[in-house]
Amino acid sequence: QVQLVESGGGSAQAGGSLKLSCVASGRTDRRYAMAWFRQRSGKEREFVAAIGWSGASTRIGDSVKGRFTISRVTATNTRTLHMDFLEHEDTGVYYCAGACRESPSKDSEDYALWGQGTQVTVSS
Repeated sequence: QVQLVESGGGSAQAGGSLKLSCVASGRTDRRYAMAWFRQRSGKEREFVAAIGWSGASTRIGDSVKGRFTISRVTATNTRTLHMDFLEHEDTGVYYCAGACRESPSKDSEDYALWGQGTQVTVSS
């Protein structure tokens, strides 16, 4: 069984940067695509970014395109969400998700594994 553990997040000023990391532990011999979703107050869970198993393919949500990127560190089985030019509207709980597939997906229903979530707060 695979567990996802998130780290990073916290608080930042608008225009600043934060980094979120997600480490997969346990049975990681399978190929997992991983993604970040977020839930802002009063809104539905929203796709942020996803990366395929190899790291060669990524998908970025429209609301963060040009500001956020996602990367993979193979040696540590870590996926990192780099958040630049943060806006107050980026405030929310960010969740790491994993799917036993090679290609990245924007659909939360494709992901069976979820982290516990980490809070990101951006002050304007």
